[in-house]
Amino acid sequence: MESKNGFLKMNIAEFVSWIQSQRVARTILTVQQHHTWSPNFTHFNGSNHFERQLAMKNHHVRNNGWSDIGQHFTSFPDGTIVTGRSLESTPSCIFGANRDSICIEHLGNFDKDGDNMTNEHRLAIIQMTAALCDKFRLPVNTFSIIYHHWFELSTGKRNNGMGGNKSCPGTNFFGGNKVEDCMTNFLPLVEQQLQSTPIPHLPVGIEKYVAVTANSLSIRSSPSASASKASDRDAAQLGAILRIYEESNGWLKISNSQSHWVYGKYTADVQRATVNANVLRVRSGPGSEFPVVDNMMKSEEIFISKIKGDWAKISLEEKWLSKSYLDFK
Repeated sequence: MESKNGFLKMNIAEFVSWIQSQRVARTILTVQQHHTWSPNFTHFNGSNHFERQLAMKNHHVRNNGWSDIGQHFTSFPDGTIVTGRSLESTPSCIFGANRDSICIEHLGNFDKDGDNMTNEHRLAIIQMTAALCDKFRLPVNTFSIIYHHWFELSTGKRNNGMGGNKSCPGTNFFGGNKVEDCMTNFLPLVEQQLQSTPIPHLPVGIEKYVAVTANSLSIRSSPSASASKASDRDAAQLGAILRIYEESNGWLKISNSQSHWVYGKYTADVQRATVNANVLRVRSGPGSEFPVVDNMMKSEEIFISKIKGDWAKISLEEKWLSKSYLDFK
């Protein structure tokens, strides 16, 4: 491993070990797949990983007005992986659809007639996706592993590439960017990498989930404001969904194996739910008279913070769904 400019560079073997060692407070439901398009292979000389990552960060901050680089990881043509923004931060990669996600940018233009993916890059993409599914206990399907192309560019609605979409991660990304292409050409490779080992169930003892309502919420070593901050993880960020294993005097334990606590005053209870309709319209308010702002597909998972009549509110967002089309866990 090598560190520079606040980034960490790893080969795929190092990444698999490293990601398993990371303690991440927020709950992850999806892994996003992107290509950078530009920069592409012509901008990579085999040794300028850090320079390229820093250039992307500077562009995202100066041109887009974001607080940091948009993605959590960038993969490179030689199979190397470089870290980006904190895993505790929501990515800035799919407008309107970044909640509970990890974002990977693959350096290159993987549209047809673009860059030809190297074998090293191909293997790294498969293995890092499998490692993330293993780490966050995600099933290998098109709701956990998602392509940018499936979301309408201007609204973030999922329309599976039916119009108004970017080609990202590329029309030639593992044979194509459609949902069927992913199911046929990419997911089986991720499954094979996991060697048919079933994703373990969530640890026993989860009492509930909460959403962070503070801009930044410190994680402490015991249920007390005077306790030291946890040294091996970042603070939880606004909107992050935390698993809760225990409560003590208003403090919430967020780890099943470590003494890591947050103050419950700065959280709100949420319920985990699964969409049971083929396509569920998401509206800007609790009623059918409000405009549609998003779509959710059958089997997608979300977190609900409020019930108002027949309508359910998504986490801290002003997005509402019909409660009758949700299965609550």
